[in-house]
Amino acid sequence: MPPPDFRGVFRDDVIARAVYAEAAGIARILPAAVAVPADADDVVALVRWAHATRTSLVARGSGSSMAGGALGPGVIVDLSRLDSIGAVDATRRRVWTGPGAIRSTVDAHARAHGLRFPVDPSSGAFCTIGGMAATNAAGARTLKYGATRAWVSALDCVFEDGARHVVRRGDAIASAAHIPAIQRFAQVAMPAILSAALADSGARASHGDVRPVARIRHPDVRKESSGYALAEFARTGDLVDLLIGSEGTLALFVGVELMLAPTVGATSSLLAAFPSLEAAVDGALRAHASGASACELLDRTFLDVAMLGPTSAGALPAHTEAVLLAEVEGADAAVAAHNAHALETSFRDAGASHVTLALDTVQELALWELRHSASPILSRLHANFSSMQFIEDAAVPPGHLLEYVRGVRAALARREIRCVIFGHAGDAHVHVNPLVDVSAPDWRRRVQSVLDEVTTLTARLGGTLTGEHGDGRLRTPLLGRVWTPEATQLFAMVKHAFDPRGILNPGVKVPLAGQESLEDIKYDPTLAPLPAP
Repeated sequence: MPPPDFRGVFRDDVIARAVYAEAAGIARILPAAVAVPADADDVVALVRWAHATRTSLVARGSGSSMAGGALGPGVIVDLSRLDSIGAVDATRRRVWTGPGAIRSTVDAHARAHGLRFPVDPSSGAFCTIGGMAATNAAGARTLKYGATRAWVSALDCVFEDGARHVVRRGDAIASAAHIPAIQRFAQVAMPAILSAALADSGARASHGDVRPVARIRHPDVRKESSGYALAEFARTGDLVDLLIGSEGTLALFVGVELMLAPTVGATSSLLAAFPSLEAAVDGALRAHASGASACELLDRTFLDVAMLGPTSAGALPAHTEAVLLAEVEGADAAVAAHNAHALETSFRDAGASHVTLALDTVQELALWELRHSASPILSRLHANFSSMQFIEDAAVPPGHLLEYVRGVRAALARREIRCVIFGHAGDAHVHVNPLVDVSAPDWRRRVQSVLDEVTTLTARLGGTLTGEHGDGRLRTPLLGRVWTPEATQLFAMVKHAFDPRGILNPGVKVPLAGQESLEDIKYDPTLAPLPAP
Protein backbone atom coordinates (compact mmCIF):
# COMPACT_ATOMS: atom_id res chain seq x y z
CA MET A 1 0.00 0.00 0.00
CA PRO A 2 1.31 3.50 -0.77
CA PRO A 3 2.10 5.76 2.19
CA PRO A 4 -0.68 8.13 3.33
CA ASP A 5 -0.75 11.48 1.49
CA PHE A 6 1.70 10.22 -1.13
CA ARG A 7 0.51 11.31 -4.59
CA GLY A 8 3.24 9.88 -6.78
CA VAL A 9 3.78 6.36 -8.08
CA PHE A 10 4.32 3.63 -5.48
CA ARG A 11 4.77 0.04 -6.66
CA ASP A 12 5.88 -3.16 -4.99
CA ASP A 13 5.26 -5.63 -7.82
CA VAL A 14 8.22 -7.70 -8.94
CA ILE A 15 8.51 -6.02 -12.37
CA ALA A 16 8.87 -2.53 -10.91
CA ARG A 17 11.29 -3.78 -8.24
CA ALA A 18 13.39 -5.54 -10.87
CA VAL A 19 13.77 -2.33 -12.89
CA TYR A 20 15.52 -0.75 -9.90
CA ALA A 21 17.53 -3.82 -8.84
CA GLU A 22 20.60 -2.78 -10.83
CA ALA A 23 22.48 0.40 -11.68
CA ALA A 24 25.68 1.18 -13.54
CA GLY A 25 27.88 -0.72 -11.06
CA ILE A 26 28.26 -4.44 -10.47
CA ALA A 27 25.68 -5.09 -7.73
CA ARG A 28 22.15 -6.46 -7.85
CA ILE A 29 19.77 -5.84 -4.93
CA LEU A 30 16.02 -6.32 -5.31
CA PRO A 31 14.26 -3.50 -3.40
CA ALA A 32 11.08 -3.91 -1.37
CA ALA A 33 9.27 -1.23 -3.38
CA VAL A 34 9.73 1.81 -5.60
CA ALA A 35 8.40 5.31 -4.91
CA VAL A 36 8.44 8.03 -7.55
CA PRO A 37 7.50 11.32 -5.82
CA ALA A 38 5.56 13.89 -7.80
CA ASP A 39 7.19 16.86 -6.04
CA ALA A 40 9.09 17.93 -2.93
CA ASP A 41 5.97 17.74 -0.73
CA ASP A 42 5.62 14.13 -1.79
CA VAL A 43 9.17 13.47 -0.58
CA VAL A 44 8.25 14.98 2.80
CA ALA A 45 5.19 12.71 3.05
CA LEU A 46 7.27 9.67 2.09
CA VAL A 47 10.00 10.41 4.64
CA ARG A 48 7.49 10.98 7.44
CA TRP A 49 5.96 7.60 6.67
CA ALA A 50 9.38 5.95 6.59
CA HIS A 51 10.28 7.57 9.92
CA ALA A 52 7.09 6.28 11.53
CA THR A 53 7.40 2.78 10.11
CA ARG A 54 11.23 2.53 10.25
CA THR A 55 11.34 1.81 6.53
CA SER A 56 14.66 2.40 4.79
CA LEU A 57 14.80 4.80 1.83
CA VAL A 58 17.39 4.85 -0.95
CA ALA A 59 17.51 7.97 -3.13
CA ARG A 60 18.16 7.42 -6.84
CA GLY A 61 18.51 9.62 -9.90
CA SER A 62 19.47 8.21 -13.29
CA GLY A 63 21.03 5.01 -11.95
CA SER A 64 24.57 5.96 -13.06
CA SER A 65 25.90 5.09 -9.58
CA MET A 66 28.99 2.88 -9.87
CA ALA A 67 29.39 1.82 -6.24
CA GLY A 68 25.90 0.60 -5.37
CA GLY A 69 24.81 3.70 -3.48
CA ALA A 70 21.54 3.88 -5.44
CA LEU A 71 20.57 0.28 -4.66
CA GLY A 72 19.15 -1.26 -1.51
CA PRO A 73 16.64 -3.68 0.00
CA GLY A 74 14.31 -0.91 1.19
CA VAL A 75 12.22 1.54 -0.85
CA ILE A 76 13.96 3.13 -3.82
CA VAL A 77 13.07 6.83 -4.06
CA ASP A 78 13.29 7.79 -7.74
CA LEU A 79 13.79 11.56 -7.74
CA SER A 80 14.12 11.86 -11.52
CA ARG A 81 10.75 13.61 -11.93
CA LEU A 82 11.87 16.50 -9.73
CA ASP A 83 13.71 17.88 -12.73
CA SER A 84 12.81 21.56 -12.72
CA ILE A 85 15.39 24.18 -13.71
CA GLY A 86 14.76 27.68 -12.42
CA ALA A 87 15.54 30.99 -14.06
CA VAL A 88 19.26 31.60 -14.44
CA ASP A 89 20.38 34.55 -12.33
CA ALA A 90 23.09 35.92 -14.62
CA THR A 91 24.09 38.64 -12.16
CA ARG A 92 24.67 36.32 -9.21
CA ARG A 93 25.63 33.41 -11.47
CA ARG A 94 23.19 31.06 -9.76
CA VAL A 95 20.46 28.63 -10.75
CA TRP A 96 18.13 26.42 -8.70
CA THR A 97 17.45 22.92 -10.00
CA GLY A 98 15.52 19.91 -8.90
CA PRO A 99 17.59 16.83 -7.97
CA GLY A 100 16.38 15.08 -11.12
CA ALA A 101 17.60 17.78 -13.51
CA ILE A 102 20.09 16.38 -16.02
CA ARG A 103 23.56 17.90 -15.89
CA SER A 104 23.81 18.55 -19.64
CA THR A 105 20.38 20.24 -19.67
CA VAL A 106 21.36 22.52 -16.80
CA ASP A 107 24.57 23.43 -18.59
CA ALA A 108 22.64 24.23 -21.78
CA HIS A 109 20.33 26.57 -19.82
CA ALA A 110 23.35 28.32 -18.33
CA ARG A 111 25.09 28.70 -21.69
CA ALA A 112 22.09 30.58 -23.06
CA HIS A 113 23.12 33.29 -20.57
CA GLY A 114 26.85 33.19 -21.28
CA LEU A 115 27.48 30.92 -18.28
CA ARG A 116 28.16 27.22 -17.70
CA PHE A 117 28.20 24.53 -15.03
CA PRO A 118 31.85 23.46 -15.28
CA VAL A 119 31.69 20.12 -13.47
CA ASP A 120 31.32 17.57 -16.26
CA PRO A 121 31.53 13.85 -15.45
CA SER A 122 31.59 11.49 -18.43
CA SER A 123 27.98 10.59 -17.59
CA GLY A 124 26.95 14.25 -17.95
CA ALA A 125 24.47 13.52 -20.73
CA PHE A 126 22.28 11.53 -18.34
CA CYS A 127 23.43 11.93 -14.73
CA THR A 128 21.33 14.08 -12.40
CA ILE A 129 22.34 17.10 -10.34
CA GLY A 130 21.07 15.38 -7.20
CA GLY A 131 23.28 12.37 -7.89
CA MET A 132 26.26 14.63 -8.53
CA ALA A 133 25.67 16.40 -5.21
CA ALA A 134 25.19 13.08 -3.43
CA THR A 135 28.57 11.72 -4.53
CA ASN A 136 30.54 14.96 -4.96
CA ALA A 137 30.94 14.02 -8.62
CA ALA A 138 33.84 15.40 -10.61
CA GLY A 139 35.10 14.54 -14.10
CA ALA A 140 37.90 15.46 -16.47
CA ARG A 141 37.90 19.20 -15.78
CA THR A 142 38.16 18.88 -12.01
CA LEU A 143 41.84 19.57 -12.62
CA LYS A 144 40.95 23.26 -12.96
CA TYR A 145 37.42 23.66 -11.60
CA GLY A 146 37.16 21.23 -8.72
CA ALA A 147 34.33 18.82 -7.92
CA THR A 148 30.62 19.45 -7.33
CA ARG A 149 31.05 20.59 -3.72
CA ALA A 150 32.77 23.81 -4.80
CA TRP A 151 29.80 24.74 -7.03
CA VAL A 152 26.84 24.22 -4.65
CA SER A 153 25.63 27.27 -2.74
CA ALA A 154 22.47 25.82 -1.14
CA LEU A 155 20.62 22.54 -0.61
CA ASP A 156 16.88 22.12 -0.05
CA CYS A 157 16.87 19.13 2.31
CA VAL A 158 14.34 16.73 3.79
CA PHE A 159 15.72 15.22 6.99
CA GLU A 160 14.93 11.84 8.55
CA ASP A 161 11.80 13.00 10.38
CA GLY A 162 10.36 14.81 7.36
CA ALA A 163 11.55 18.27 8.45
CA ARG A 164 12.44 20.40 5.42
CA HIS A 165 15.05 23.15 5.49
CA VAL A 166 17.21 25.04 3.00
CA VAL A 167 20.86 24.86 4.06
CA ARG A 168 22.76 27.80 2.58
CA ARG A 169 26.47 28.32 2.31
CA GLY A 170 27.48 30.90 4.88
CA ASP A 171 24.55 30.28 7.21
CA ALA A 172 25.42 29.70 10.86
CA ILE A 173 24.55 26.27 12.25
CA ALA A 174 22.55 28.03 14.94
CA SER A 175 20.12 29.36 12.32
CA ALA A 176 18.82 25.80 11.90
CA ALA A 177 18.34 25.09 15.59
CA HIS A 178 14.66 24.24 14.88
CA ILE A 179 15.73 21.23 12.79
CA PRO A 180 16.27 18.29 15.19
CA ALA A 181 18.82 16.54 12.97
CA ILE A 182 21.01 19.64 12.72
CA GLN A 183 20.60 20.38 16.42
CA ARG A 184 21.79 16.87 17.33
CA PHE A 185 24.75 17.25 14.97
CA ALA A 186 25.72 20.61 16.48
CA GLN A 187 25.53 19.31 20.04
CA VAL A 188 27.37 15.99 19.65
CA ALA A 189 29.23 15.47 16.38
CA MET A 190 30.38 18.98 15.48
CA PRO A 191 32.55 19.53 18.58
CA ALA A 192 34.25 16.17 18.01
CA ILE A 193 34.94 17.00 14.36
CA LEU A 194 36.42 20.37 15.21
CA SER A 195 38.58 18.80 17.91
CA ALA A 196 39.93 16.20 15.49
CA ALA A 197 40.63 18.86 12.87
CA LEU A 198 42.50 20.94 15.44
CA ALA A 199 44.59 17.91 16.38
CA ASP A 200 45.35 17.31 12.70
CA SER A 201 46.55 20.86 12.22
CA GLY A 202 48.94 20.67 15.17
CA ALA A 203 50.25 17.13 14.89
CA ARG A 204 53.51 16.17 13.23
CA ALA A 205 54.76 12.81 12.16
CA SER A 206 57.73 11.23 13.89
CA HIS A 207 61.33 11.22 12.62
CA GLY A 208 61.28 14.89 11.77
CA ASP A 209 58.66 14.57 9.01
CA VAL A 210 56.72 17.84 8.95
CA ARG A 211 53.70 16.39 7.16
CA PRO A 212 50.66 16.43 9.46
CA VAL A 213 49.45 13.13 10.87
CA ALA A 214 45.93 13.25 9.46
CA ARG A 215 43.03 11.72 11.35
CA ILE A 216 40.16 12.94 9.16
CA ARG A 217 41.69 13.52 5.73
CA HIS A 218 44.07 11.99 3.21
CA PRO A 219 46.93 14.47 2.82
CA ASP A 220 47.89 15.33 -0.77
CA VAL A 221 44.92 13.47 -2.31
CA ARG A 222 43.35 15.90 -4.79
CA LYS A 223 39.93 14.24 -5.21
CA GLU A 224 37.85 12.68 -2.46
CA SER A 225 34.30 11.39 -2.24
CA SER A 226 34.86 8.82 0.50
CA GLY A 227 33.43 9.06 3.99
CA TYR A 228 31.91 12.32 5.18
CA ALA A 229 33.78 15.54 4.36
CA LEU A 230 34.80 16.17 7.96
CA ALA A 231 37.97 18.09 7.18
CA GLU A 232 36.19 20.27 4.63
CA PHE A 233 33.40 21.05 7.08
CA ALA A 234 35.93 21.88 9.78
CA ARG A 235 37.71 24.22 7.37
CA THR A 236 34.64 26.16 6.24
CA GLY A 237 32.01 25.62 8.93
CA ASP A 238 29.45 25.22 6.12
CA LEU A 239 26.96 22.39 6.57
CA VAL A 240 26.61 22.35 2.77
CA ASP A 241 30.14 20.97 2.59
CA LEU A 242 29.29 18.06 4.89
CA LEU A 243 26.02 17.21 3.12
CA ILE A 244 27.60 17.16 -0.35
CA GLY A 245 28.99 13.68 -0.91
CA SER A 246 26.85 12.09 1.82
CA GLU A 247 25.08 9.76 -0.67
CA GLY A 248 21.57 10.19 0.71
CA THR A 249 22.55 9.00 4.20
CA LEU A 250 21.98 12.30 6.04
CA ALA A 251 19.13 13.91 4.10
CA LEU A 252 17.29 13.73 0.79
CA PHE A 253 17.95 16.65 -1.55
CA VAL A 254 14.84 18.12 -3.19
CA GLY A 255 16.57 21.21 -4.57
CA VAL A 256 20.13 22.30 -5.37
CA GLU A 257 21.35 25.83 -5.99
CA LEU A 258 24.38 25.81 -8.26
CA MET A 259 27.01 28.45 -8.82
CA LEU A 260 27.93 29.02 -12.46
CA ALA A 261 31.08 30.12 -14.28
CA PRO A 262 31.47 32.31 -17.37
CA THR A 263 31.84 30.41 -20.62
CA VAL A 264 35.41 30.11 -21.81
CA GLY A 265 36.52 31.94 -24.96
CA ALA A 266 38.17 28.96 -26.65
CA THR A 267 39.87 25.65 -25.98
CA SER A 268 42.54 23.55 -27.65
CA SER A 269 43.48 19.93 -27.02
CA LEU A 270 46.55 17.75 -27.26
CA LEU A 271 47.22 14.03 -27.51
CA ALA A 272 50.72 13.05 -26.41
CA ALA A 273 52.15 9.54 -26.65
CA PHE A 274 54.82 8.46 -24.17
CA PRO A 275 57.18 5.46 -24.26
CA SER A 276 56.89 4.88 -20.49
CA LEU A 277 54.47 5.38 -17.62
CA GLU A 278 57.14 7.41 -15.82
CA ALA A 279 57.29 9.91 -18.69
CA ALA A 280 53.49 10.12 -18.88
CA VAL A 281 53.20 10.80 -15.13
CA ASP A 282 55.85 13.50 -15.46
CA GLY A 283 53.83 14.98 -18.32
CA ALA A 284 50.66 14.94 -16.20
CA LEU A 285 52.38 16.80 -13.39
CA ARG A 286 53.54 19.41 -15.89
CA ALA A 287 50.00 19.74 -17.25
CA HIS A 288 48.69 20.38 -13.74
CA ALA A 289 51.36 22.99 -13.09
CA SER A 290 50.59 24.73 -16.39
CA GLY A 291 46.91 25.27 -15.49
CA ALA A 292 45.50 22.81 -18.04
CA SER A 293 41.76 22.34 -17.63
CA ALA A 294 41.93 18.56 -18.19
CA CYS A 295 44.57 15.85 -18.40
CA GLU A 296 43.53 12.24 -18.94
CA LEU A 297 45.79 9.18 -18.80
CA LEU A 298 45.12 6.25 -21.13
CA ASP A 299 47.57 3.48 -20.36
CA ARG A 300 48.68 0.56 -22.52
CA THR A 301 45.79 -1.60 -21.34
CA PHE A 302 43.30 1.03 -22.54
CA LEU A 303 45.05 1.46 -25.89
CA ASP A 304 45.06 -2.29 -26.51
CA VAL A 305 41.26 -2.32 -26.28
CA ALA A 306 40.53 1.06 -27.86
CA MET A 307 42.59 0.27 -30.92
CA LEU A 308 40.34 -2.73 -31.60
CA GLY A 309 37.85 -0.23 -33.00
CA PRO A 310 38.01 2.86 -35.19
CA THR A 311 39.37 6.04 -33.65
CA SER A 312 40.46 9.42 -34.97
CA ALA A 313 43.72 9.50 -33.03
CA GLY A 314 45.79 8.29 -35.95
CA ALA A 315 48.62 5.80 -35.68
CA LEU A 316 50.55 5.97 -32.43
CA PRO A 317 54.29 5.24 -32.28
CA ALA A 318 55.30 1.66 -31.67
CA HIS A 319 55.92 0.80 -28.02
CA THR A 320 53.64 3.60 -26.78
CA GLU A 321 53.09 2.81 -23.12
CA ALA A 322 50.64 5.60 -22.28
CA VAL A 323 48.81 8.54 -23.80
CA LEU A 324 47.84 11.85 -22.24
CA LEU A 325 44.82 13.77 -23.51
CA ALA A 326 44.89 17.36 -22.32
CA GLU A 327 42.79 20.48 -22.75
CA VAL A 328 43.84 24.10 -22.33
CA GLU A 329 41.71 27.24 -22.33
CA GLY A 330 42.18 30.77 -23.57
CA ALA A 331 40.32 34.06 -23.94
CA ASP A 332 40.17 33.40 -27.68
CA ALA A 333 41.36 30.81 -30.21
CA ALA A 334 44.78 32.41 -30.57
CA VAL A 335 45.46 32.35 -26.84
CA ALA A 336 44.20 28.76 -26.55
CA ALA A 337 46.49 27.73 -29.44
CA HIS A 338 49.44 29.49 -27.80
CA ASN A 339 48.76 27.63 -24.54
CA ALA A 340 48.52 24.34 -26.44
CA HIS A 341 51.91 24.89 -28.07
CA ALA A 342 53.41 25.70 -24.67
CA LEU A 343 52.03 22.48 -23.21
CA GLU A 344 53.30 20.57 -26.23
CA THR A 345 56.80 21.77 -25.37
CA SER A 346 56.31 20.61 -21.77
CA PHE A 347 55.14 17.19 -22.93
CA ARG A 348 58.13 16.80 -25.24
CA ASP A 349 60.43 17.84 -22.39
CA ALA A 350 58.84 15.07 -20.33
CA GLY A 351 59.69 12.55 -23.06
CA ALA A 352 56.63 12.48 -25.36
CA SER A 353 57.49 10.70 -28.61
CA HIS A 354 54.49 12.10 -30.48
CA VAL A 355 52.10 15.04 -29.96
CA THR A 356 48.94 15.81 -31.94
CA LEU A 357 47.37 19.25 -31.63
CA ALA A 358 43.67 19.98 -32.08
CA LEU A 359 43.10 23.70 -32.40
CA ASP A 360 39.42 23.85 -33.38
CA THR A 361 36.21 22.24 -32.19
CA VAL A 362 36.00 19.59 -34.91
CA GLN A 363 39.58 18.48 -34.34
CA GLU A 364 39.09 18.44 -30.57
CA LEU A 365 35.98 16.25 -30.77
CA ALA A 366 37.84 13.83 -33.02
CA LEU A 367 40.79 13.69 -30.63
CA TRP A 368 38.65 13.04 -27.56
CA GLU A 369 36.88 10.25 -29.41
CA LEU A 370 39.72 8.01 -28.26
CA ARG A 371 38.82 8.63 -24.61
CA HIS A 372 35.23 7.55 -25.21
CA SER A 373 35.89 4.63 -27.55
CA ALA A 374 36.68 1.86 -25.08
CA SER A 375 33.30 1.35 -23.38
CA PRO A 376 31.39 0.37 -26.55
CA ILE A 377 34.25 -1.99 -27.45
CA LEU A 378 34.26 -3.53 -23.98
CA SER A 379 30.55 -4.25 -24.31
CA ARG A 380 31.21 -6.26 -27.46
CA LEU A 381 33.88 -8.56 -26.04
CA HIS A 382 33.30 -12.30 -25.70
CA ALA A 383 30.13 -13.00 -23.72
CA ASN A 384 32.08 -14.62 -20.87
CA PHE A 385 34.08 -11.48 -20.20
CA SER A 386 32.43 -8.80 -18.08
CA SER A 387 33.83 -5.32 -17.55
CA MET A 388 33.53 -5.54 -13.78
CA GLN A 389 34.31 -2.27 -11.99
CA PHE A 390 35.14 -3.21 -8.42
CA ILE A 391 38.45 -1.28 -8.01
CA GLU A 392 37.44 1.57 -10.24
CA ASP A 393 37.84 4.91 -8.51
CA ALA A 394 40.92 5.24 -6.30
CA ALA A 395 42.93 8.46 -6.02
CA VAL A 396 46.42 8.65 -4.54
CA PRO A 397 48.92 11.43 -3.84
CA PRO A 398 50.37 12.43 -7.25
CA GLY A 399 53.83 11.23 -6.29
CA HIS A 400 52.46 7.69 -5.92
CA LEU A 401 50.46 7.50 -9.16
CA LEU A 402 53.06 5.42 -10.99
CA GLU A 403 53.37 2.95 -8.11
CA TYR A 404 49.59 2.63 -7.88
CA VAL A 405 49.08 1.89 -11.59
CA ARG A 406 51.89 -0.66 -11.58
CA GLY A 407 50.52 -2.26 -8.42
CA VAL A 408 47.03 -2.62 -9.91
CA ARG A 409 48.45 -4.11 -13.10
CA ALA A 410 50.48 -6.62 -11.12
CA ALA A 411 47.58 -7.60 -8.84
CA LEU A 412 45.37 -8.35 -11.83
CA ALA A 413 48.11 -10.08 -13.82
CA ARG A 414 48.80 -12.49 -10.93
CA ARG A 415 45.15 -13.59 -11.17
CA GLU A 416 45.27 -13.69 -14.99
CA ILE A 417 42.66 -10.95 -15.27
CA ARG A 418 42.96 -8.49 -18.13
CA CYS A 419 42.09 -4.87 -17.43
CA VAL A 420 41.64 -1.44 -18.94
CA ILE A 421 43.18 1.46 -17.02
CA PHE A 422 42.53 5.14 -17.60
CA GLY A 423 41.90 8.16 -15.45
CA HIS A 424 42.33 11.77 -14.50
CA ALA A 425 46.12 11.82 -14.43
CA GLY A 426 46.43 15.44 -13.35
CA ASP A 427 44.55 14.51 -10.17
CA ALA A 428 46.24 11.08 -9.76
CA HIS A 429 42.77 9.56 -9.96
CA VAL A 430 42.51 6.20 -11.70
CA HIS A 431 39.63 4.21 -13.20
CA VAL A 432 40.10 0.47 -13.68
CA ASN A 433 37.91 -1.89 -15.70
CA PRO A 434 38.92 -5.50 -14.93
CA LEU A 435 37.73 -7.92 -17.62
CA VAL A 436 36.57 -10.97 -15.70
CA ASP A 437 35.84 -14.37 -17.26
CA VAL A 438 32.72 -15.32 -15.32
CA SER A 439 32.78 -18.81 -16.81
CA ALA A 440 35.88 -19.64 -14.76
CA PRO A 441 34.92 -21.60 -11.64
CA ASP A 442 37.05 -19.47 -9.28
CA TRP A 443 36.27 -16.03 -10.69
CA ARG A 444 34.71 -14.74 -7.47
CA ARG A 445 37.72 -15.79 -5.40
CA ARG A 446 40.06 -14.00 -7.80
CA VAL A 447 37.94 -10.84 -7.80
CA GLN A 448 37.84 -10.80 -4.00
CA SER A 449 41.60 -11.27 -3.73
CA VAL A 450 42.28 -8.42 -6.19
CA LEU A 451 39.95 -6.14 -4.23
CA ASP A 452 41.77 -7.03 -1.02
CA GLU A 453 45.24 -6.45 -2.48
CA VAL A 454 44.37 -3.16 -4.16
CA THR A 455 42.70 -1.87 -0.99
CA THR A 456 45.92 -2.63 0.90
CA LEU A 457 47.94 -0.89 -1.82
CA THR A 458 45.70 2.20 -1.72
CA ALA A 459 45.99 2.43 2.06
CA ARG A 460 49.77 2.02 1.99
CA LEU A 461 50.11 4.85 -0.54
CA GLY A 462 47.93 7.20 1.52
CA GLY A 463 45.12 7.15 -1.02
CA THR A 464 41.35 7.07 -1.01
CA LEU A 465 39.16 4.32 -2.46
CA THR A 466 36.93 6.80 -4.26
CA GLY A 467 37.77 10.08 -5.90
CA GLU A 468 34.37 10.87 -7.42
CA HIS A 469 31.93 7.93 -7.44
CA GLY A 470 31.19 7.60 -3.73
CA ASP A 471 31.57 4.69 -1.32
CA GLY A 472 28.22 3.04 -1.97
CA ARG A 473 27.77 -0.50 -0.72
CA LEU A 474 30.87 -1.60 -2.58
CA ARG A 475 33.46 0.35 -0.60
CA THR A 476 31.73 1.11 2.72
CA PRO A 477 32.82 -2.19 4.36
CA LEU A 478 36.44 -1.31 3.47
CA LEU A 479 36.55 2.20 4.95
CA GLY A 480 38.24 1.05 8.14
CA ARG A 481 41.25 0.01 6.07
CA VAL A 482 41.87 3.42 4.48
CA TRP A 483 40.57 5.76 7.19
CA THR A 484 41.80 6.12 10.77
CA PRO A 485 39.74 4.76 13.67
CA GLU A 486 39.03 8.38 14.66
CA ALA A 487 37.56 9.08 11.23
CA THR A 488 35.31 6.02 11.10
CA GLN A 489 34.07 6.71 14.62
CA LEU A 490 33.20 10.26 13.58
CA PHE A 491 31.45 8.97 10.46
CA ALA A 492 29.23 6.83 12.71
CA MET A 493 28.65 9.79 15.04
CA VAL A 494 27.58 12.05 12.17
CA LYS A 495 25.30 9.37 10.74
CA HIS A 496 23.59 8.76 14.09
CA ALA A 497 23.11 12.48 14.70
CA PHE A 498 21.34 13.03 11.40
CA ASP A 499 19.61 9.64 11.14
CA PRO A 500 19.22 7.95 14.55
CA ARG A 501 16.73 5.41 13.21
CA GLY A 502 19.04 4.41 10.36
CA ILE A 503 16.43 4.76 7.62
CA LEU A 504 18.41 6.83 5.09
CA ASN A 505 20.45 4.58 2.80
CA PRO A 506 21.67 2.22 5.54
CA GLY A 507 24.90 0.41 4.71
CA VAL A 508 26.45 3.39 2.95
CA LYS A 509 29.21 5.45 4.66
CA VAL A 510 28.76 3.42 7.86
CA PRO A 511 28.77 -0.37 7.43
CA LEU A 512 26.08 -2.65 8.80
CA ALA A 513 26.94 -5.72 10.86
CA GLY A 514 28.23 -8.47 8.59
CA GLN A 515 28.12 -6.31 5.45
CA GLU A 516 30.41 -7.42 2.62
CA SER A 517 31.64 -5.53 -0.43
CA LEU A 518 30.86 -8.24 -2.95
CA GLU A 519 27.44 -9.79 -2.51
CA ASP A 520 25.16 -10.49 -5.50
CA ILE A 521 27.03 -9.47 -8.67
CA LYS A 522 24.80 -8.87 -11.67
CA TYR A 523 27.23 -10.61 -14.04
CA ASP A 524 27.14 -13.86 -12.04
CA PRO A 525 25.76 -16.53 -14.43
CA THR A 526 24.38 -18.49 -11.47
CA LEU A 527 22.02 -15.68 -10.45
CA ALA A 528 18.40 -16.15 -11.42
CA PRO A 529 17.61 -13.79 -14.31
CA LEU A 530 15.47 -10.73 -13.73
CA PRO A 531 11.96 -10.89 -15.23
CA ALA A 532 12.13 -10.40 -18.99
CA PRO A 533 9.65 -7.46 -19.12
